[in-house]
Amino acid sequence: MRRRILLLAVGMTTLVVLAFAIPLMFLTHKVVGDNADATIRQEATSIANFVRATQPGKAELAGYVQRVVKETGHPVSVVLPDGTRVGTTPADGDERPPPGPPSGSGAPPEGDRETPPQVLAEHGGVVAATVAETEKGRYAIRVFLPGNSRYEGEKAWYALIIGGSLALIVLGSAAGEVLTRRITRPLVRTADTAQRLSTGDITARAPTDGPREVADVGVALNRLADRIDELIVEERETVADLSHRLRTPLTTLRLEAEALHDPAEAERVGNRVSELERMLTAVIRAARRPQREGRLPLCDAALVVRERVEFWSALTDEQGRPSTISVPDRPVPVRASAEDLAAAVDALLTNVVAHTAEGTAFAVTLTADDDGARLEVSDAGAGIPDAAEVRGRSDRDSSGLGLDIARRCAEAAGGSMTVGASPSGGALITLSFRGVQLIPSRT
Repeated sequence: MRRRILLLAVGMTTLVVLAFAIPLMFLTHKVVGDNADATIRQEATSIANFVRATQPGKAELAGYVQRVVKETGHPVSVVLPDGTRVGTTPADGDERPPPGPPSGSGAPPEGDRETPPQVLAEHGGVVAATVAETEKGRYAIRVFLPGNSRYEGEKAWYALIIGGSLALIVLGSAAGEVLTRRITRPLVRTADTAQRLSTGDITARAPTDGPREVADVGVALNRLADRIDELIVEERETVADLSHRLRTPLTTLRLEAEALHDPAEAERVGNRVSELERMLTAVIRAARRPQREGRLPLCDAALVVRERVEFWSALTDEQGRPSTISVPDRPVPVRASAEDLAAAVDALLTNVVAHTAEGTAFAVTLTADDDGARLEVSDAGAGIPDAAEVRGRSDRDSSGLGLDIARRCAEAAGGSMTVGASPSGGALITLSFRGVQLIPSRT
C-alpha cells in the first residue's frame, strides 16, 4: 500500500510538472528566437540611423560596417545608391525588394524616412532588411543571422527548466514519502496488532496517532481487544465458579459411597468420585491459568520435557525399560503453558507405561524447526489398534483420556497431534507446537 501511494504521489507530481514544463519550453524557444530577431533588427536600425545622419561615402561606410561585424559577429551588407555594395551576407544573391518607396531624386516625405526593419527567412537563417533614405538616395541595409545562432543559449534555458522540473519531482516525491509514512505507519502497526490478537496476545494494543481516520481504526480495535479480554475473564470466572459449586454434590457422593455396606462397591464408586474430582480440579486450574500466566502462554519446551522425562525415569528404570532421549540443549520456546505441556508429556508417558509390557523400550525426541517444535514419543509395544478411536473417553474402543489431553494441548498451542506406527512396530505419537515469535514492525 505504501508503495502504491508513493507511486501515485510521484506520478501526480510528474504530470503537474510536465504540464508546466512542456509549454514553458515551447515558450522559451519562441522567446529566444524573438530576442535574436530583435537583436538583428536593432543592428539594422542602428546602421540605418548612422547612414541617415552622416550620409557616408563608400570608404567610410566600409569601415563602419567592418566595426559592426567585428562587434556582433553578424554578416552585414549595405547597397549604396549608386549600386555598389559594402560588406556581404549569405543571402545577398537572393535579395527581395527592400521595403519603402523606390529610389529616385529628391528626399521622401518625412513619414517615410524611417522604415522599420523586416525580418525575412533566407538561406537557413534570417535577415533583417531595411532602407535608409537620404538626400543622396536610398541605402539598402541587410543584417544576416545564421539559423544555428538564432537559438543560441536555448539549451541553457532547457537545462534550467529540466533541472528545475527534476528538482520539483524530487521534492514532490520526498513530500509524498513523508505523507505516505504518516498514513501507512499507523496502519502497519494496527495490522501488526491485529495479527498479535489473532495469535492470542490480548495485551496487544493498536496506536491511536496519525490521521484521524486511521486513529479511529486503532481506537475501535483497542475497544474490541478490551471487550475480548473482559469476555475471557468472565468466561473463566464462570467456569471456575461452576466447578467450585460442583464440589458440594461430589462430597455428598463420596460420603454416600463410604456408607455402602459392600466394600468392593464402595471402593468402585469412591474411585469414580475421585476421578471426577481430579477432572474438576484440572478444569479449575485451567480456568485460572490465563490470569497467572498471561493471555499468551509461553514456555521452554526443552526444559519441560527434560524435567518430565527425569521424573518418569524412576519408574521406567525400575521396570527395566531402555530409553532414548533426545532434547536440544538450547531453549525451545513454544506457545503453550509449562503446566499444559507437562500434562501432555505425562499423558504420553503414561500411555507407554500403562499399555506396554515392562522392559519395552521407548523414545522421546524433541526437535525445533522454523515454525516451532515437534515432540515424538514412541515405543516398541504392540501399537494402537487401527480400529481404536483417538478420543477423550476411557472406553475400551478408544485411546483414552491421555491422548485427548495431549491433543488439546497441541491444538491450543497452534499445532496438532498425529498417531502412527514407530519403526519397531509400536505406537508413535507426534505433537507439533507453534513457536512464539514477535511480529516485526513494518515501515
